[in-house]
Amino acid sequence: MNKFLLLTAAACLLFTHGIQAKEDLPYKNPLLPVEVRVDDLLSRMTLKEKIAQIRHLHSWELFDGQTLNMKKLHDICAGVGYGFFEGFPLTASSCRDNFRRIQTYLVENTRLGIPGFVVAESLHGVVQEGCTIYPQNIAMGSTFNIDLAYEKAKHIAGELNEIGVKQVLAPCVDVVRDLRWGRVEESFAEDPFICSMMALAEVRGYLSHGISPMLKHYGPHGNPQGGLNLASVDCGTRDLFDIYMKPFETVVTHTNIMAVMSSYNSWNRVPNSASRFMLTEILRNKWGFRGYVYSDWGVVEMLKTFHKTAVDDLEAARQVLSAGLDVEASSYCFSVLEEKVRSGDFDVFYIDRAVRRVLRAKFEMGLFEDPYLEHAPYRLPLHSDESVSLSRKIADESVVLLKNEKQLLPLNIDKLKSIAVIGPNADCVQFGDYTWSRDNKDGITPLQGIRQLVGDRIQVHYSKGCSLTSLDRSGIEEAVLAAQQSDVAVVFVGSSSAAFVRYNAESPTCGEGIDLSDISLTGVQNELIQAVYATGKPVIVVLVAGKPFAIPWVKEHIPSVLVQWYAGEQGGASIADILFGKVNPSGKLTFSFPQSTGHLPVYYNHLSTDRGFYKEPGSYDKPGRDYVFSSPAPLWAFGHGLSYTDFEYKKAYTDKKHYQLYDTISVVTQIENVGNCRGKEVVQVYVHDVVSTVMTPVKQLKGFAKVELGVGESKDVLIQIPVKELYQTDESGNRFLEEGEFEIQIGTSSDRISFNLPIYVGKKVPVGYQANEIVVRKKDVGGHLIQVKGVVRDIQATPIVDVRVTSNVMNNNVQTDLKGEYSILVPENSSLLFSKDGYITKEVEVAGQGDLNVQMSKGG
Repeated sequence: MNKFLLLTAAACLLFTHGIQAKEDLPYKNPLLPVEVRVDDLLSRMTLKEKIAQIRHLHSWELFDGQTLNMKKLHDICAGVGYGFFEGFPLTASSCRDNFRRIQTYLVENTRLGIPGFVVAESLHGVVQEGCTIYPQNIAMGSTFNIDLAYEKAKHIAGELNEIGVKQVLAPCVDVVRDLRWGRVEESFAEDPFICSMMALAEVRGYLSHGISPMLKHYGPHGNPQGGLNLASVDCGTRDLFDIYMKPFETVVTHTNIMAVMSSYNSWNRVPNSASRFMLTEILRNKWGFRGYVYSDWGVVEMLKTFHKTAVDDLEAARQVLSAGLDVEASSYCFSVLEEKVRSGDFDVFYIDRAVRRVLRAKFEMGLFEDPYLEHAPYRLPLHSDESVSLSRKIADESVVLLKNEKQLLPLNIDKLKSIAVIGPNADCVQFGDYTWSRDNKDGITPLQGIRQLVGDRIQVHYSKGCSLTSLDRSGIEEAVLAAQQSDVAVVFVGSSSAAFVRYNAESPTCGEGIDLSDISLTGVQNELIQAVYATGKPVIVVLVAGKPFAIPWVKEHIPSVLVQWYAGEQGGASIADILFGKVNPSGKLTFSFPQSTGHLPVYYNHLSTDRGFYKEPGSYDKPGRDYVFSSPAPLWAFGHGLSYTDFEYKKAYTDKKHYQLYDTISVVTQIENVGNCRGKEVVQVYVHDVVSTVMTPVKQLKGFAKVELGVGESKDVLIQIPVKELYQTDESGNRFLEEGEFEIQIGTSSDRISFNLPIYVGKKVPVGYQANEIVVRKKDVGGHLIQVKGVVRDIQATPIVDVRVTSNVMNNNVQTDLKGEYSILVPENSSLLFSKDGYITKEVEVAGQGDLNVQMSKGG
């Protein structure tokens, strides 16, 4: 072999060996442990490459309309791979090709070939045009069906895989307590338990089908002061853990989720995105979170411009990175980090830590092995029949029947000649925020649904009547005429939300940044309802909305009331089927309805002190206290929801009366469908801590089950509650069991409880404890008759009128007068019972006393 051939062979060998060596780099070997791969890749990265991994490429930087500008991509990246990118304005059909081109650049045209996380929103469907639009989260919560939550996430994952997205900015798991806030619609409930269960189901639905979900918005978020978006949340440590953080804790500790989004607002005067307590001490040290924290968009910049805790970009970056946030989105504070590290003004340790978390997530989600999602485990064609069918099923199960006097609903198509369909939401789709459309062509309006159902069998008279926001009353007359010409009128009122990052022609009244100072119906919608009602025709009101509204007049006067939360693209067909009885409503409220804005907050799981002390609700005819002219009660309470059939709760029991610390409480309830049609009922189980050293809510949802029953059918429903759900929280967020008596409450809503079952939880039952038994003390009664007189006051020394004073051994009784005074003849060794509605009945021994002043407490 001549010299030339020898040199050529050697060169080929070296080239081949070089390729093989590159392929054998540890970080590219899927057989190695993730941490080994992370360590190897991190050790090879330059400072510039590290910082790029915790930054974001945004659509406005890369796209000209629907077209990717490769020159812009090259100019921004300059051979360095960024960690994240998105294309929110893109249609779904243009996503996959564009995302593939960007990912190809990152994998093949950068030194280390690190793939980027493709990011999308999917609160209730992918926000790219052409994808399936599902009912909003508030509707999902009202189904009380966690299987549907899992299926929704699964089907969304199928479309995400189809368009080439790996990281989704969902689910939203905030517990919401202020109904003025525009983002109420994004929440499952006012209750942490149902938020936790829905969140867990959706996260598992995404993870099981190849998508990385992102919990948001981490930190106390759903009770902003004044109901204003981004405002701080004021709560104590116990509420922080037991309410606002509970869904996050549940998901983080029960799944391998790798992404969390920080929230815009602050708690305890510290921005949540710059809170070491939130992001490190709780999320990582207490719960063991191993993934990365992604900033809500622009939040790092807001430390300078909004929170005023940072003077410049470096300080903003320092605050969030040292606290435990890892990725900056939609701001550019991290761009100064390279220079500041080189000048010694910033410690690279915090950058390395953040990059490590991002790389760990990419490895664990399989992004290095399948950067183009060619081997995604589950794909669905965009807007498939299967997805549309699921959207419709969720819509059907989410509608709540609030009121139905004299069984006006369901309407009988054979007995009607005409129907009036009226209102600003009658011929308008309402999908809710975080969707790609507000156009009727992309869904079914109620008017369309009703017309499709009745065909030419019933004449349909339509009138808009008014807009959602205008004070223009000129259309009400036409609406009244439509009602007068019809056998029945259905009035569709409510709210409207924006469409995500798209132009909105009509002013929305719900959605992100769309907060209300008054949650009465906007515009002249109330006047429209009242005018139609005045015709004397039967009226049905359908509230199509993203939050509860205060509608006391509607509750008092309108015979049938429904609420349809933003129900997705099939909402119109769904409400038509419900109105005419083809579908039996089975939704339950996950938000209580207030009587007015002034009645807020109105959530059901309040403390015993927080719904008034005096229990003397007033009116203008008879003023009282708690409130002078009203009561603190909701219009409709959490868990409320009627059906076209009736369910009877026959019996209920627990498997035992005494439970140890790590037991599971099994509650069995027998219910029967005693009505005239098939239906679904949500059995709800609440827990009440009878006496505790720290105040606890009057009741807390701890279990539920949705069951379907035919006419005359009965079922035994088993609901299991881990004893750890009864734990209390100390001031540091640590949970512990306080032994004692608890009450298991079973019913159809939070204010309609059928059974109260006492149990004892603890290592050992106290001697003499007997659940649910009243111990009566034997007394030696009798003696001479004496006249006993006195004054009855409350704990604030106010005389109490009309207290019933009764002897325990004689039939005589008297009542206190306007001064709270009484006088009664009784045996000297007897007792007196003092009772009045709203007060705790009190028994006092006479013991020969002629003067007996008594103090009574509210309650009972």
